[in-house]
Amino acid sequence: MTMTELLDKSFLGNTLASWGVAAGVALATLLLLWMLRNLVKKRLAVLAESTKTVVDDLVVAILEGTRPGFLFIVALWVGSRALQLNPRVQGMTNVVFIIVVVIQIGLWATTALMRWLTIIRQEKSGEGEALTWLSGVEWIGKLLIWSIALLFALENLGVDITGLAAGLGIGGIAVALAAQNILGDLFAAFSIYVDQPFVIGDYLVVDSYNGTVEKIGMKTTRLKSLTGEELIFSNSDLVGSRIQNYGRLVERRVAFTVGVIYDTPTAKVEKIPGMIEEVVGSQDQARFDRSHFKEFGDSALIVETVYFVLLPEYQYKMDIQQSINLELMRRFESEGIEFAFPTQTILLESDDSDESQT
Repeated sequence: MTMTELLDKSFLGNTLASWGVAAGVALATLLLLWMLRNLVKKRLAVLAESTKTVVDDLVVAILEGTRPGFLFIVALWVGSRALQLNPRVQGMTNVVFIIVVVIQIGLWATTALMRWLTIIRQEKSGEGEALTWLSGVEWIGKLLIWSIALLFALENLGVDITGLAAGLGIGGIAVALAAQNILGDLFAAFSIYVDQPFVIGDYLVVDSYNGTVEKIGMKTTRLKSLTGEELIFSNSDLVGSRIQNYGRLVERRVAFTVGVIYDTPTAKVEKIPGMIEEVVGSQDQARFDRSHFKEFGDSALIVETVYFVLLPEYQYKMDIQQSINLELMRRFESEGIEFAFPTQTILLESDDSDESQT
């Protein structure tokens, strides 16, 4: 058998020569796409390092997210154009091609979204409010990308999207009725992302529970308590609760009282508010507000003082209060002023009538 006769031999409706041409076209397409991808990626990577724009970084990320399998499928589909295939087989190749392209477009969009969010996270590192907002954008963005990709694929495959949407609407009502709690938590999560009553890193007090926000999910929010355990709240419960958010503190107001014994001379009692003002004013990150002889207590003369700690952390508040307490003890000791403690005096009166009879 000569070479011409061999090439003219038919296989699946096409000569071996046609199959060879198709294979050559597919291979050339694959090599061209691979070289083009690497060349553009390399040049844009160099450009991205020398510029501050985000666009080139996103394009590089998209090219890195291009799967070799996608290039291979595209090359095979282009090569198949040189063949005379059965309409059914041709339709199947078109379906595979559409599905692969839609998946790859979805991956490109997801990669670009994640790269963009990563850049923003790096710029806003440490900002809990931004991290919370970005978590919501990531979830919603992925949902939109793949929803659009699914609808696009179905439309190109000949599916009536209008009828499908109507059917999904009726089915969605049934699902919504069956999953009211889950949907309530989802909408509550969206409310938290938009309104931001708290963000990751905030310290919350919810009823008798308290902890630091570690994660805001689609159904639950998780807090790390001071004692180490994880507290899990449903988002709908949190949205409907009264929350004390200590993460928004700029400064802390501190009020404390000092009691001295009733035998303290008036002149020394008058000196106590000024003495406390000096002690509080000498503390770093503290701002004195007031100090007054407030009242006559059951067993002490009460002096009330108010000051502000200029840092929100509880640790600083306790460190400053400890320094104030120790310094007041030293000052009172040097001035001869005694702290009061609960005492009770009992007066015994004799009965004169009894004494006269004895």
